[in-house]
Amino acid sequence: MVEVRRTAVVKLDIGDSDATLLHETIEEYLWACNYVVQDAWKDDYKPTSKTELHDRTYSDVREQTRLQANLVQSARNKAAEAIKGVVARWQNGKMASQPNFTTPSVRYDKRSATFHDDRVSLSTVDGRVEAGYVLPPEGDNPQTEYLRNDDYEVTGATLQYRDETDTFYLHIGTKAEVESEIPNDGDAGNSTVLGVDLGIEQIAVTSTGQFWSGGYLNHRRQEYERVRGDLQQTGTESAHRTIKQMGDRETRWVEDYLHRISKAIVQEAVAHGCDIIAFEELTDIRDRMPNAKKFHAWAFRQLYDYVAYKAEVEGIETTQVDPAYTSQRCSRCGTTLRENRPSQAKFCCQKCGYEVNPDYNAAKNIGMKMLRAGQKSPHGGATRHLALKSGTLNVNGEYSPADQ
Repeated sequence: MVEVRRTAVVKLDIGDSDATLLHETIEEYLWACNYVVQDAWKDDYKPTSKTELHDRTYSDVREQTRLQANLVQSARNKAAEAIKGVVARWQNGKMASQPNFTTPSVRYDKRSATFHDDRVSLSTVDGRVEAGYVLPPEGDNPQTEYLRNDDYEVTGATLQYRDETDTFYLHIGTKAEVESEIPNDGDAGNSTVLGVDLGIEQIAVTSTGQFWSGGYLNHRRQEYERVRGDLQQTGTESAHRTIKQMGDRETRWVEDYLHRISKAIVQEAVAHGCDIIAFEELTDIRDRMPNAKKFHAWAFRQLYDYVAYKAEVEGIETTQVDPAYTSQRCSRCGTTLRENRPSQAKFCCQKCGYEVNPDYNAAKNIGMKMLRAGQKSPHGGATRHLALKSGTLNVNGEYSPADQ
């Protein structure tokens, strides 16, 4: 048996007065996170120990905010993780600046929140508020698979507020013990990876050459933003209600669109006999991707979660790999050059002359990174293969046609 962890995103039904309390809680929670980081940045040495950060900041945060003890500790933990991330990047020779928390969210555990089948009770700066879940009908969705499944236990959640739709969402974490799907040494030869690259123009591209365009999604999103902007200028109560209704419709449409893409990605993995789907790491994806907005980062996370739970049903693992240099590496000859990607229109290797769609090139490199990472696994890396349009490629660059 192995432990698996999954996330289900649930819209919350909250009254105006309770919404005000949650907004105030978010504001003070973010202040607490930033206070801990600022305290750590006073000296050249950046403390990452939660115990040390607690001793340095806990009393001050309790005195200067209305947050209960559990949320103060949560903010400290979140800040500590961000500080550790910066220090780790420095140790790896990468650039990183002082973290600054602005995204309206609060991380809750089972002490600061009480989870029920149809609602949640959340700690705020003034007591608790109860918010009902707005759940889709039972069916092919994470809410059914995890929240309505007694095998899965809720571990905590992150409250997030989306300004564009004036809506609160709860990202509920769950865990369960399931039968291990890891192949034994005798089955390791069948291990095949599907690489997936994410982007703005092409929302997803696989190492097998399948493309899902982001054009229609981006166009619909721009239309919603244009109409929302016109309504906001109107400023009437009726316009505000219309904006909220539009936000609900938009969210449902986008989630349905992402569900369909996720289903197609999993089907592609099944068709090519893959037991691993490798995505690029989603952390800081907006910083790496030109023109990406909060909406795109949210959409990528949603797509990953949808693929993960659909893939699990098929016995397929879903994972993320470091995307460093996947856009600059030639997936044919393996050369990594800064000059290899002069534009978004075409990848052209300056060493071997290979020309190909840059997203497809990146998808193959993401899958190849998973192959190389597998060399360190007890199951052996050389037995893993990357799924291509026709056939597979192993970590040594050896190609096997599909008919073999």
